[in-house]
Parts: sequence; structure tokens; C-alpha cells
Amino acid sequence: MRAFVLRACLMAATLAASPALAASECLVDDPTGTPLNVRSAPSGPILTTLPNGARVEVLEETKRGGKRWLFVSLAGERLGWIFGAYVVCPKGGNTREAAPGQPTSQR
Repeated sequence: MRAFVLRACLMAATLAASPALAASECLVDDPTGTPLNVRSAPSGPILTTLPNGARVEVLEETKRGGKRWLFVSLAGERLGWIFGAYVVCPKGGNTREAAPGQPTSQR
């Protein structure tokens, strides 16, 4: 029984440490200064927008066409997909990648 509990604890710790599974709080940081589009799917129709400085929770991420997309929620409400290059996650590192025509900035 003790070995089972130990294995279960190790598995939980591994899953919690996995960046693909662990939700993280991030900030919208669009260098264009315009609100960031929230889409129904990566590159899909626009559902709404988020202002710079909005705190979002990243629930999932994917890459499409070499671009990083993040599925986010705001205040517990699942919103949709945003372009990952315009998001900074202070606790989990910087998720910003160079956007087309935009240099990567380090903060």
C-alpha cells in the first residue's frame, strides 16, 4: 500500500510540473498596443478581445503553422484561443516568441 501511495504522489507531482498540463497565470502584453483578439480556434473567428495587462489563465497550448496559441480563461470563464507571442507569464517564464515581423523582447 505504501508503494502505491508513493507512486501516486510521484505521478501527481510529475503532472503538476508538466507545462502542457499545469495552468499558469499570464498577462496580455500586445506590443501593437491594440486589444488582443480571442478566437474560437487558432486563426479562427474572433469572439472577443482582451486589453493589455489583462490577467488570464492558460489552460492549454498548441502550435499551428509554426505559431504558438494559448487557450485561456479569465476569472474562471473559458474564453478561447489567443496568439502566444503576445502573452507573458511572470511565474512560469516568458512565453513570448517572436511574432511575424516583431522582434522578441526580453523583460
